[in-house]
Amino acid sequence: MIEKDTVKLLRECDAGVKMGVSSIDDVLDYVKNEKLRSLLSTCKEEHVKLDHEIDTLLNKYHDDGKEPNPMAKSMSWMKTNMKLMMNESDEIIADLMTDGCNMGVKSLNKYLNKYEAADEVSKDIAKRLINLEEKLAIDMRGYL
Repeated sequence: MIEKDTVKLLRECDAGVKMGVSSIDDVLDYVKNEKLRSLLSTCKEEHVKLDHEIDTLLNKYHDDGKEPNPMAKSMSWMKTNMKLMMNESDEIIADLMTDGCNMGVKSLNKYLNKYEAADEVSKDIAKRLINLEEKLAIDMRGYL
């Protein structure tokens, strides 16, 4: 049971990290404020580092990981592009990022509770990802 829950939690973290990186990539070209750009770039780098850790662990379990839900990714992309077409502002970007972070935190906490038999290393990764998302949401407040 531990290995099964561990792999499932790691898969969800993998999808979450990839979704976060993709979302940041979707908005970076529109960012005007250099400090905001730096915050987003740093967060993206942290996501990529976590992704490498997740991939290493998933490889140990002979698992390929999980891509973000295509529908969720498409909806996120559409929402981002629609909002930015109407108003290319840092405020809109901060709003989009805050919504994404909140959804990520909610989902990851749900999976952390659902896969409670996962090993501590995987739980730690999930908690670190949650903390990254929470921190970014807080950092975005100054741009709303």
